[in-house]
Order: sequence, then C-alpha cells, then structure tokens
Amino acid sequence: MTAEDTSGTRTADPAPDPARWRILAVTLAVGFMSLLDVTIVNVAIPSMRSGLDTSAATIQWVVSGYALSFGLVLVTGGRLGDAWGRRRLMLIGLAGFVLASAACGLAPTAGVLVAARLLQGVSAGLLSPQNTGLIQELFTGPERGRAFGLFGLVVSVASAVGPVLGGVIIALAGEDGGWRWIFLVNVPIGAVLLVAIARMVPDTRVEGESADARLDLVGAVLLGLAVLCLLLPVVALESGETRLLVLLAGVPALGWAFVAWERRLSRTGGAPLLDIALLRRTPGYGNGIVVGSLYFTGFTGVFLVLSVYLQDGLGYSTLATGLLLTPFAVGSAVSSPWAGRAVSRVGRPLVIYALAVMMTGLVLMALLAGWAQDRPWLWAALALPLLLAGLGGGAVVSPNFTLTLADVPPRMGGAAGGALQTGQRVGSAIGAAVLITAYQLGAGETSDPGGGLRAAIGAALVILLVALAAALWDGWRRRRRGD
Repeated sequence: MTAEDTSGTRTADPAPDPARWRILAVTLAVGFMSLLDVTIVNVAIPSMRSGLDTSAATIQWVVSGYALSFGLVLVTGGRLGDAWGRRRLMLIGLAGFVLASAACGLAPTAGVLVAARLLQGVSAGLLSPQNTGLIQELFTGPERGRAFGLFGLVVSVASAVGPVLGGVIIALAGEDGGWRWIFLVNVPIGAVLLVAIARMVPDTRVEGESADARLDLVGAVLLGLAVLCLLLPVVALESGETRLLVLLAGVPALGWAFVAWERRLSRTGGAPLLDIALLRRTPGYGNGIVVGSLYFTGFTGVFLVLSVYLQDGLGYSTLATGLLLTPFAVGSAVSSPWAGRAVSRVGRPLVIYALAVMMTGLVLMALLAGWAQDRPWLWAALALPLLLAGLGGGAVVSPNFTLTLADVPPRMGGAAGGALQTGQRVGSAIGAAVLITAYQLGAGETSDPGGGLRAAIGAALVILLVALAAALWDGWRRRRRGD
C-alpha cells in the first residue's frame, strides 16, 4: 500500500497501530452508550410522565429531542474530528454526555429533563462520527470490513436491546423513580470510558494541513437549518403537532443553498464542511447513503410499533415486551461480524440478500399477527421471524458502511461518515412517525392491534423495497465498472 505526501511523491503507508483493536473496543463502547439512549427511554415514558406529573406531549420530547439534536450535529461533529482530532472531540463529547446524563437523572421538572436531553443529543452527535472516522484511519482492506462489522453489530444491537435494558432497570429500581437510573447509569460508565479514551485513543490530527482546521460555519448553519426543518416537523408530529409541517418547505431551499455554498468553497480553496464532489466522484457513496437512510426508515419504526402492539394491544408488561425483542438482537449479533468479514468477497450482493432475509422475517411477523394474535403461544411464535429479521438486519448495516465509505479519503472520513449517519437519524425519525401513523390507521375505530401491526409492517416493506431497488442499482453499476 502506498500514499501520496504533500509533494506528490508516493510513500509507504505507515504501519498499522498495534493497539487498533483495543482502541476500537473503547470507541465502540462509547458508541453503544450513545446509540442505546435513542431507544432505552421508550419504555420509561409512563414512569417519567407520572413521576414528573406532566403531559404525554411534553414527555414525548424527551424521546424526540434527543433524536433531533443528535441528527443536527453529526456532519459538523465529523468535520471537527477530521480537523481537530478524534481524541479531542471524543473527550469533549463524552464529557458533555456524562454531564447531561446526570442532569437528566436529577431533573426536578420536565422542562429541565427535555433541555438536558437536547444537550445529551448534541454530545452524542459529536461522539458518533468519530467511530467511523477512526475505523477509516486505523484499518485498511479486509480488516476495515471486520471493524465495520463490529460497528454494525453495535448499531443493530443497541437499537434492539434498549427496550430490554430499560425494562430491566425500571423493574429493579421501581416504577416511580426507576426512569432516573436509565440516565444515571451512564455517569460511572462514561467516567471510566473518559479515562480509557484519554489513555488509548491517538491524536489523529494531520500535521501540515492547518487550512483544514478551519470550520465552515456557514455550511454548518445551512446544513443544520435544513436538517432542523426536516426533523422538527417529523418529531413534533409524533406528539400530534401539525403546525410545524410548514417548515418542510424550507428543506429544498436550504439544501440547495448548502450545496451551492460547499461547491463555491471548494472552488475558492476553502475547507468545506462536506466535499460535495464525494457524492459524484466516490463510487457507491451517494447510493450507500440512500440505502442506509431507507433501511433505517423502514426498520427502526418496527420496534416502536411492536412495543405499542405488545403493550397496548395485547397487554404485555414492559419487561416482557423488551425480552420478546431480544431474538432480533441475537440475530444481529450473529450476522453483523460475519457480514463484516464477508463483504470484501461478496460486495453489494450481500446487502441485497440481507434485505431480502429481513423482509421475509417481517412478512412472517405480519402473517402471525393476523393468524395467531389470540393464541397464548404467540409470544413464542414471534421469536422466529424476529430472529430472521435480525439475521438480515445485522448483515445490512456493516456491509453498507464498508461499501459506502470504502473510497472516501481519510481526511474526510468523519464528515462523510457523519453524513451517512445523518441520513440514518433522519430516516429513523421519519420511519417512526410513518409507521406509528400506519399502525393507528390500520387499527382503526375497532382498535384491532393485529390490523395496525399488519398496516405498519406493510408500510415498512414498501420502504425497504425501495432500499432493495437502490442496492440492486448499485450492484448493477459496480458490475458494469468491473468492481
């Protein structure tokens, strides 16, 4: 392997860091904690509402506010890591996350809790893109696929086990104040990880590229406003607020302004927040963002719908509902590392096959909801389609990361990974709103939970079919190029 230095001379790549796998373990632990907080609070909503004596709409912002602020800063956080160093950004982000978690757990009012969750989301947005950036910098070749396989495992398992861990914590700590420990448990774990980051994660700043250390503030504001205009109406819709839908009209204009500004900055020798040329010149990058965003749109909301179906529709407890979702996590734990190793050999077809397997699991789940809803063994029967969906889902995330970022220059690894994760966060928020709406319409006036679940899964399958079509298109283009 060779690389170009600043004079254009080809030089040998530096030897890989011998501690790279230990560094990855620490950063994935941080990533798991930040991603877990997306879903772990879902099961605590009733406890928080009664404990703080507030409305359901206010408590919904405890969930939605985190997703909103998380998605707002991912690209900017990735660019800051590219320019100022991963270790510095991880220390800043994790310190903020720990402090915000403590503020959430000790919050005396719902207003303080929502504000602390917003800060927690911003901190998570600074942390998350450093994972993909470090993988880009520390690993090459098949090793990079294995590393992304472990990262995909973290993404899939964190989404699936959040409700389980939340249910266990509330069951142990009690319904009244148990929700506080969902946040407070982050404090000691985060403190240990702060020490590990300071000691183990290398300073990845590139010497001699002082110009790249400049932050594109105009681009950051334009992109942040575009994401805000897209996400804010979506998360507000989950609380029944429709007035903010007018903000969606600003998304195309702000998106165009962001692209125009970034192109101008690239032409004039500036340091753009995100090199727009990556979308056109980097093989598979733009398509990978589309596949990842659509996958998260179709898959994330399924967990929320299943929780509503099992608890409100069938009367399952919080803990039982969380435990019932564990087969998905088990399936993901099996397939993600394997897919990370296999992607260098199989390529984009692996994502295509994995999507097909996951969609098969969802179809079986919908059939069971219609046929065996009133049977006492339904909970056991659902384990198989959930396991199948997990096997497919785990083999989507990590290969898509590997293929999408394979040809991205390491100097833009954080920002490019942040853009990919922004699509996932936006997709997750939109998917939750769309699938819950489909569930409510399907259940109808007769309050048929099975009909609601089938309608929601049908909507998810339509979205996943579009993701499958995008993956097929990318596979066809790669074959034409001979990749």
